[in-house]
Order: sequence, then structure tokens, then C-alpha cells
Amino acid sequence: MAVNKQAIAAAFGRAAQSYCQHDELQRLSADVLLAQLENIAPLPVLDAGCGPGGMSRYWRGQGSEVTALDLSPAMLDEARRQHSAQHYVAGDIEALPFEDASFSLVWSNLAVQWCDDLQQAIGELYRVTRPGGQVAFTTLVEDSLPELNVAWRAVDHHQHANRFLPLPAIHQALQGWRLRSGVERITLCFEDATQALRSLKGIGATHLHAGRQQGLTRSKLQRLQLAWPQQQGKCPLTYHLFWGVITRE
Repeated sequence: MAVNKQAIAAAFGRAAQSYCQHDELQRLSADVLLAQLENIAPLPVLDAGCGPGGMSRYWRGQGSEVTALDLSPAMLDEARRQHSAQHYVAGDIEALPFEDASFSLVWSNLAVQWCDDLQQAIGELYRVTRPGGQVAFTTLVEDSLPELNVAWRAVDHHQHANRFLPLPAIHQALQGWRLRSGVERITLCFEDATQALRSLKGIGATHLHAGRQQGLTRSKLQRLQLAWPQQQGKCPLTYHLFWGVITRE
């Protein structure tokens, strides 16, 4: 099923101003990926799927010339408002509007899961990387958000969480590149189901690959709360995070 990128851009655009209040997963994911890059002070950097520009600001603070790219014009506006980068480009990771070998580092944190074709997306990131440079990216793996799926199955039979690629499919898409990679489990805990769902809405991750999210009534929310697998009285959301670093030949 083709990804509706206009709908995705709109969903993230609606979350542009609230994003930084709910981006704990993105910050933890960035920390995991940064730990794989050794003493790097690249110039220039592409932040592909920059959101409101948090990591663009990080790389700019490291002395890099940063190009911030996002599918959502509203996210780019927020990044621009915060002076996150030197350059701002509205664009699609699967069809990057840049010349070959334009960047020393291409960074993409939790963005390529919204693409139609992972191999095409990484191929584009690789294309715009200079020889000797690196593509550093994260994405989500199948079986992420199991608690959300368990809770919703007690309420109805609709799809309420995105389906992410299984690990073998990710590895297959990345064959042929000089890759280092790994998978990390990240669990965030919330006071209740309302807060857990709000964390997804706050970062714009409400558009489903299978279509628009169903409405949530008070009755459904109560049933979700009762069915949500608990950890020490909290409602967890567990993510399986794939990180990859590819060195351009």
C-alpha cells in the first residue's frame, strides 16, 4: 500500500508546535545513533526529516553547515523559527533535491519509516553523501508498540498502529552497502492510556499507513485503559529501534 505522504505531512504539520513537548523517543533515538559516530564534526550535514529542528541545532552547534529537510512545510517553519539550520528545504527523502555527493554526513532520525520503499530512501541518502562520508539513520522495527495493539484488540478489530518492517526485510533492503547496525529496545512509561496516546499525537504519529485513525470516545478510552498491559501501575509504550551507519565508498 502506497504511503499517503500529503496526509503524513499534514499530520506532522499539526504537531509542529507541540512536538518538542512529546519527543522523548526521538531524543533517546538520537542519543543511540550519536553513540555510533566517533569524534565526528562533519561539514556539511543534511538533517533528513528534521522535524522542528532539534538535531539540526545540535549539528549547527558542532560547527557544521546544516541543511534541514522535511516533508512538512509547517515543521520547516518551526525549525526556521528556532534558527536550527543555515538552509531549509521542503522535500521527500525518496527523491532528494540535491546533487550527488553534497554532504559529509546525512543524518535521518526516525523518518524513513514513513517512506514507501526503504531501499529507495537509503539509496537517496547514500547518493547525496560524499565518498568517505556517512549515512546515519534510525527506523522502527515490526512489533513496536505491542501494548497499544494489545489494548486496542480489546476494543475493536481495526488497525490502530502502523505496521513497521520486520528485521529481515530491513536487512534485505540494506544489502550491498558498508553497514554497521543494531537494534535497541526503548520503553517509555506514562501515567495512563490518555498520556500514552497523547505522546503519539504530540509528535504527529497519528496517520496510519492503512488510513486515517478512528475516533476515540470516552467509552473506548476507558476500555483501553483497562486492557493496557501495565508496568508498576504505568502504561508503557515499547519501541524496537533499528540504527544503521553506512560509510560511502
